[in-house]
Amino acid sequence: MQYRFLGKARLKVSAIGFGCPTFQGKLSDADAKRDIAIIHRAIDLGVNFIDTADHNDGNNEQLLAKALKGKRGQVVLTSKFGNLRGQPWPWAKGRDVDGRPEYVAKACEASLRRLQTDSIDLYYLHRVDPKVPIEDTIGAMSKLVEEGKIRQIGLSEAGPQTIRRANAVHPITAVQSEYSLWTRDYEADTIPTVKSSALALFPITRSAEDFCGCGKSSIRPG
Repeated sequence: MQYRFLGKARLKVSAIGFGCPTFQGKLSDADAKRDIAIIHRAIDLGVNFIDTADHNDGNNEQLLAKALKGKRGQVVLTSKFGNLRGQPWPWAKGRDVDGRPEYVAKACEASLRRLQTDSIDLYYLHRVDPKVPIEDTIGAMSKLVEEGKIRQIGLSEAGPQTIRRANAVHPITAVQSEYSLWTRDYEADTIPTVKSSALALFPITRSAEDFCGCGKSSIRPG
């Protein structure tokens, strides 16, 4: 396995990461056991970059916590917040995204609790909230860095202007976006912005199952 180094903290991450997409409803004991075994196998093969989010009422993070029991020190753990689409939480009603400073702290505390960890190595704003200045959201995330609850800050699906404005408030370590043969519009301006700012780009690739809506797998490399 090859590795890369990210950010001022020099996080050492595997060139191939492991993405945990939304788990499909309530998993059976057998399915949960299978998914945990897959994560363990990935770690055994040298994959140390594990990416999740507070999807589906946080059960992604809860299952991942079980998989990482006794192995937390072997991985660079990433999670995300702010994308409320399809979430059952009461505060998600009427909102698709949430980047309010007061929600930043609330979301992080909930993820730390579900992940059963003291800190998240790389914490992303999952979707930019158009109603909240990005400076306010990143300012709240920077406080989490000061408190030791997160180590690095990332942005997901952000445009070039947003990236530059965010980076002026606090160093942004990584930008994550869908990037594949199907989705190449980021090549026009976002990728050049990422390069010029010396940030890491984490491309998300999607399988044909995602496009036809027939996928049943609950966890797979990304």
